Amino acid sequence: MPKAGILTFHRCINYGSYWQARCLAEGLASMGVEAVLLEHMSDRVNRAEWRCALQPLLPAATPKEDYPLYKAKIRKFFHSFASLPLSPPFPLENPAGMDDYSLIIVGSDEVWNLRHPWYGGYPVFYGEGLRCRRLVSYAATFGSLTSSERLEGWAEKLRRFSHISVRDLHSERIIRETLGLEPELVLDPCLQFPQMLNASRDGGEAASYIAVYGHSFPTWFQDAMRRWARDRGYPLVSIGYRNDWADEQWIDAGPEEFAGFISEAKAVVTNFFHGCVFSLINEKPFACVLSDYRSNKIRDLTQLVRAEHHVLTEDAIPSLDVILGNPLPKGISQRISSLRHRSSAYLSHALQ
Repeated sequence: MPKAGILTFHRCINYGSYWQARCLAEGLASMGVEAVLLEHMSDRVNRAEWRCALQPLLPAATPKEDYPLYKAKIRKFFHSFASLPLSPPFPLENPAGMDDYSLIIVGSDEVWNLRHPWYGGYPVFYGEGLRCRRLVSYAATFGSLTSSERLEGWAEKLRRFSHISVRDLHSERIIRETLGLEPELVLDPCLQFPQMLNASRDGGEAASYIAVYGHSFPTWFQDAMRRWARDRGYPLVSIGYRNDWADEQWIDAGPEEFAGFISEAKAVVTNFFHGCVFSLINEKPFACVLSDYRSNKIRDLTQLVRAEHHVLTEDAIPSLDVILGNPLPKGISQRISSLRHRSSAYLSHALQ
């Protein structure tokens, strides 16, 4: 099969963005498809990405002592980026400089989110200007974009895709309402190709810490997690970001360290989409809370895999022992397995 290109956000200083790109590339390779990540470059995007990586908690200022840690984290990401299968670079603003491909796969991640603070509004993610004979999407999403928001003239661009798949119910609804099409609902690449993570899932005894992944958690959620962990003698360890309510901070973890850290945790508390994804991959008990930017993604994922009870609200906090002190219900893994078969069937058909 000729070489395929993958168009996604593979250079974000974000564990989920890195791993979804890597898992899709390596997962396609396991299916016999030689695929490269399309190395789009933009000084504007780089400046915005690196600024956010150094000041992730805005409007809260980054403490001076944390800057060296965030810089070390960025360097670890750069090191990991260098090992990805990358195409020759080309300007994001002018894809005419890219190589020709028989097939380009757009996704995963928020590639169609026009509200994304620095990638939003680039028509290349809607297929415009790409040098290829055929376009398909895999697990693409509109993120926090609503169906009525700024989509006029944009959604029509997706008609040039021969096959469209999305990873959430929100994006499925947008495609149906704006284009009258029925996209395939598939798994995020990390859930679809978990073997690429080399995570430790051998059923051995988990370490006695609770992983905290995310930032800007509501106070009521912080208090509930802290009480539950303290009563059981589990330290709360925050990875990738500072959370002062946690007992320990591991800000400068790299992507591979993150994957190992989640795989060895006793349980996970998060407000990030891929915090939930990595909990599911490793069959870890988890508790999550919605945020404005990520509410669509997390709500739809947990509904899709039948893990809605892991999403907490201030008005309805269940016994945390039920969701954090017990293994995930078997129905969740069974649902993921079913969705994995559906996603494999979609890929096999779309890649022909």
